[in-house]
Amino acid sequence: HSNGFLVKYSNNSGWISNVRAGSFTSQGNHIKSSTRLVAFNTDQAGGGMLGLTSVEPGSDGKWTVTVIPCHADLITDLDFSPFDDNLLATCSADETVKLWRVCEPEQEQPGGAEVTLCPGEGRLELVAFHPTSSGLLAVGSTKTAQLWDTSRQQSPLAALEPHGDQLQSLSWKQDGSLLASSCKDKKLRVFDPRAQLKPVQSAQGLQSNKDSRILWVKDSDHILTTGFDQMRGREVRLWDSRKLGSSLGSANLGTSNGTLMPLFDPDSGLLTVSGMGDSVIDCFEVSATEPFLSQVSHCLTEAPTRGVAMVPKLALDVLSCEVMRVLQLTDSFIVPINYHVPRKSGQEFHADLYPDTLGRTAAMSAAEWWKGGEKQEAPVRGCSTSSSPLSSPSSSAAPSRSPSSTSGLSSGFLPSPSQSAKAISSMLGPSSKFRHLQGAVLHRDTHFTNLKGLNLTTPGECDGFCANRHRVAVPLATAGGQIAIFELSQAGKLADTGLPTIQNSVNVADFSWDPFNSHRLVVAGDDAKIRVWQVPEGGLTETLTEPETILQGHTEKIYSVKFHPLASGLLASSSYDQTVRLWNLESGDEVKALRGHQDQIFGMAWSPDGKLLATVCKDGKLRIYDPRKSADPVQEGAGPEGHRGARVVWVCDGKYLMVSGFDSRSERTLYLHSVESLSSGAIASAPTDVSPSTLIPFYDPDTSVVILTGKGDTRVYIFEIVPEAPYFLECASFNSSEPHKGLAFLPKTECVVQEVEVARGLRLSKTSIEPVAFRVPRVRKEFFQDDVYPDTAVWWESSLTASAWLAGSDGKHQSISLKPKDMTPVSEAPKEVQVRKYLPSSHYLEEKTDEQKKDEVCVCVCVCVHCYYLN
Repeated sequence: HSNGFLVKYSNNSGWISNVRAGSFTSQGNHIKSSTRLVAFNTDQAGGGMLGLTSVEPGSDGKWTVTVIPCHADLITDLDFSPFDDNLLATCSADETVKLWRVCEPEQEQPGGAEVTLCPGEGRLELVAFHPTSSGLLAVGSTKTAQLWDTSRQQSPLAALEPHGDQLQSLSWKQDGSLLASSCKDKKLRVFDPRAQLKPVQSAQGLQSNKDSRILWVKDSDHILTTGFDQMRGREVRLWDSRKLGSSLGSANLGTSNGTLMPLFDPDSGLLTVSGMGDSVIDCFEVSATEPFLSQVSHCLTEAPTRGVAMVPKLALDVLSCEVMRVLQLTDSFIVPINYHVPRKSGQEFHADLYPDTLGRTAAMSAAEWWKGGEKQEAPVRGCSTSSSPLSSPSSSAAPSRSPSSTSGLSSGFLPSPSQSAKAISSMLGPSSKFRHLQGAVLHRDTHFTNLKGLNLTTPGECDGFCANRHRVAVPLATAGGQIAIFELSQAGKLADTGLPTIQNSVNVADFSWDPFNSHRLVVAGDDAKIRVWQVPEGGLTETLTEPETILQGHTEKIYSVKFHPLASGLLASSSYDQTVRLWNLESGDEVKALRGHQDQIFGMAWSPDGKLLATVCKDGKLRIYDPRKSADPVQEGAGPEGHRGARVVWVCDGKYLMVSGFDSRSERTLYLHSVESLSSGAIASAPTDVSPSTLIPFYDPDTSVVILTGKGDTRVYIFEIVPEAPYFLECASFNSSEPHKGLAFLPKTECVVQEVEVARGLRLSKTSIEPVAFRVPRVRKEFFQDDVYPDTAVWWESSLTASAWLAGSDGKHQSISLKPKDMTPVSEAPKEVQVRKYLPSSHYLEEKTDEQKKDEVCVCVCVCVHCYYLN
């Protein structure tokens, strides 16, 4: 369940079996679906045989799979006609295109093709039916795209200007007027085939010559591409087809070799992306403004992907509020992945989810289109009363249109008033104003690189490393529990020679900087002792071997240590001896011992006001202590069902506890508990994914945003937590190209408010430490965004001593404003006047003479010179 959608990855009984897919080398997606049938590549007969099955199972609940001999060589691409469920086009390395009249899989299939086309361009790679005209095909060979009218088979309607290298992808605009292509020569091209055979737009757009894909975004002038950047990272880019010189925006999806296969639903503005060989399918909302990609769901699959297809809208189960269905082709199965909007399903049709969608009748013939026809197919009305909408191939009783957004905002490509922000919000419930929060790794100059010998196997209760505003502490794998200290002011490549360290003498179990003394580091060892170290001003210049203090009292190895949020020198520690002990660092004494745990203590957290301490334990219990009143818990309640590990943090002004743990099936899950009624159990939960490491939370009380990741993960989850249903509002996640070993956060004052940065983290990898800025995209960044920057607590200054707190006093942090003196709050900013952003597309697509182009350049130069002297 993600961002308002319920993504159903069915169990094995819902998979289509008897599939022999294999791995293919071609430009196609290897699987396509009509509203009734599914065709896919098989590894039989050298890839020349096609598999065929149905979208829905038979009356016995099972699918029939058959194979059809189609070509003498590998089938490189295939496509169903948008107007005929049974008309299938295939192209092949045998240099032919064939049209097949396929039947239901349990029936006898045709003995031969209805039509065979021979473009004479060598191996063929791509085939795509025209979206509005019957019998019109775009066919891609190694370097050339041709248009064919299947009713006249002798020669093509047009052969477009050859590409400079391997043609990688073709896509028709939804109104059928333009054809876009991507190529190994890194160029993007837009053709208007009826006007000219040369591209009307062409630009060096792609970053790499590795495999790419291109798609038109609805019926707008925007194009979406997937490919690779110069560092082999996979990326998605959005372009204005009228100005291909630079992309409107991009999103990085990590480093991998598999080609990204995008599928776009024009009704909703939703994009699914799956990499060849990957075991994950991501879903995004596409918008014309930053951020142009907002993650909706992250679906982990059980087997690597060999191909993906989107089921047409008219095949969806509208009475169960299914708004999208993707078919994943694996080596042995086809796996349906269903996207639902949570509603009461049954006999009621939810018209707000399904406005009009594209119909099934061609607007014109290929010949009419070629002569300049501009007719569009009629839409299908948004109503249905049947739970089985497809009683016949031509049925138009069950349209389907999915919501554009799980974030409460309509997509930038949805002009219909019915798809307004208000309509979407009422459809899917509330959304977070931080839903588009973006994580960005800062410039390499701020990184620590060439780190060596790090201890990457710290205990599960330890965060992996820790940081304050001045320095970072990182455990090393060398004997003697050594800890390296890096000054943040001295970032750069570290020398190969040995660094001075803290020699803790025993293995490090957990460690923490004193929030009120940036030089004091507390280290818990597996010898049941806590050592307090003092780092000199300016950092380590020589190895430290003698701690300032050693705290002794625990009888077994220590799990974790946590400083009090208000009282200076007050520390809590948990141990294998099943106790939590409080220490006064000024006197070096143990001052309290809390009991009641029956097993390993996974995590503990002080309340924001410093009065209470919460713990989560392997015995399945969540406990709250009032240490000054009792050594026993004042409240107990059920914790996570899984016993692999857990963390706890106070949220929403201390009214709730958020627990990060595992459910009974070992799925990582977030739970929310009311502090007033812990015994009632969790009031809300949010499952994330399946992974062995515990999600470690960082909570920002100013925004109520929690940022979570696990050691060894590449993904960082972000949620806003609100004190009413649905409690968890998922935001866009941050993905890194390699696994991180820890994520630590700095004080709010380290954030650059001019960039609307709400959190600054440090990411630890195998060999580096990288700053990561989490920013809220805003248009008017010249103003102070006071809606996301309330006065922040000065938590790095103590408000009382440990002795005063133990004697019964309570403290409170001071608050400060983060507003720079030279910035005006956005709440006081003048209203912005809307300005038209783009000229009509005809302005960009019209052909200009060389003299016109020279005149435009001269005008631009004159304007620039004039502006220079004015400034």
